[in-house]
Amino acid sequence: MSMTDTEKLDLAHEMFAAWDALDWDRVVEMFADDGVLHSVMQEPVVGRDAIAERMAILGSKAERLTLHVKALGVIDGRVFAERVDDFDFDGHHGEVPVVGILRMDGGKVTEWLEYYDRPTLLAGMGVTPDADFGH
Repeated sequence: MSMTDTEKLDLAHEMFAAWDALDWDRVVEMFADDGVLHSVMQEPVVGRDAIAERMAILGSKAERLTLHVKALGVIDGRVFAERVDDFDFDGHHGEVPVVGILRMDGGKVTEWLEYYDRPTLLAGMGVTPDADFGH
C-alpha cells in the first residue's frame, strides 16, 4: 500500500512527536514488523522486537527530548529530516545535529537511517564510546 508524500510527512511528524513525548511504545508501533532503525555508525536494529528493546534501553535514562526539525521534505519517496536533538539523559544535557532519512510503506516506517556525530551524541549523554544506546 503506497503512501502519498503528505501521508509520509504526517507520519514523520507523528513519529517525532512520539519521541518528544518519550512515548516509546508509540515509536515502536509506528515501525513495520520488519522495520529497521539504523544509526549508521552502528549495526542496524532490525525488527519491531529489537527496536522495542533498544527503545527500552534509551527510555530507561531519557529524561527529556526535543527534536528541533529544521527542514523536512520528501525526495524520491523518502522523508529527509534535518534536525537538532536537544536532550537530557541520565543527568546530562546534550544537543546533536542529525539528518534522518525515513522510508515508509503501508502507514509504517520501514527504515530509518540516522546520520550524526556519535562522539557528540555520547558526550551529551555522558556515556562512554563503547555504550550501546540507540538513537
